[in-house]
Amino acid sequence: MLMLQQMVVLFILMGIGYVCSKKAVITDEVGKKLSFIVVNIANPALILTGCMGEEKIQGHELLITAAVMLAVYAALLLLAQLLPGLLRVGKKSCGTYKAMTVFSNIGFMGFPVVSALYGSGALLYAALFMIPYNILIYTYGVSAMAVKEDSPGQKGGVSFGRIFNIGVIACILTIVIYLLGLPIPEFIKTTVTQLSNLTAPLSMMIIGASLAALNLKELFMDGKLLVFSFIKLVVIPVAGVLLIRQFVSSEVICGVCMVMLATPVGSMTAMLAQQYEGDYEMASKGVALTTVLSVVTMPLVAWVVM
Repeated sequence: MLMLQQMVVLFILMGIGYVCSKKAVITDEVGKKLSFIVVNIANPALILTGCMGEEKIQGHELLITAAVMLAVYAALLLLAQLLPGLLRVGKKSCGTYKAMTVFSNIGFMGFPVVSALYGSGALLYAALFMIPYNILIYTYGVSAMAVKEDSPGQKGGVSFGRIFNIGVIACILTIVIYLLGLPIPEFIKTTVTQLSNLTAPLSMMIIGASLAALNLKELFMDGKLLVFSFIKLVVIPVAGVLLIRQFVSSEVICGVCMVMLATPVGSMTAMLAQQYEGDYEMASKGVALTTVLSVVTMPLVAWVVM
């Protein structure tokens, strides 16, 4: 199965990052610099490759994807209000669980997997998910985490500069270039493609390095987090894709939705928790546990629904 092979590759890359961290090759400072490269250079380049391939996608399919995307986020926001109560999560962790429900690692993990499974052209579909993601992360995400009205972390506020960051700009450019059929010089295509090839190895090594600082055994001792992880990684993507299949016939669209829903908790949740006085420890555990489990659950979900 292609999904299983891809996840094995990502797991190996994570393992390399884990070892590099243990050997002090990837230090905290190095990890931050590598993250900067991935977030601001490699991943935007990967997004832009979506409009540079030979594959052509019908405009109405993009509209269908946009409609599905809006429905997916609406459903996730509703679930985020219900899950903490169902799991009887304490007040301190309530906002963190809400954010973990909505925000997945669609950039670092989702985009490389979509590209490997369905080709760079499918990134046009995935790009649509990134636009509301970035808007919600700095609005709903901040609101969920900042449980204290006078939290000093809120001083920075929510700015358009954060919402319309380079990732969102790359998504918008990709869709505009594709829809308008704008010509792109070959040397730019080559440069962007080579930069995009950095995304998967660097991002997975960074995630692996971050796991090195945690006690992995302790991650599997939190019963509520394990139940949440099962719901997040298995129940939501399986139920979501089976429901989407009732209305959408395109295998690629369903496949992209599956990947977007099945990816682990996004690392941005931990960053928000740290800045806005949420439960940073729980957010870090959620990112780590779901990332480790996703190596098994993503192929499982793909086998069930695809």
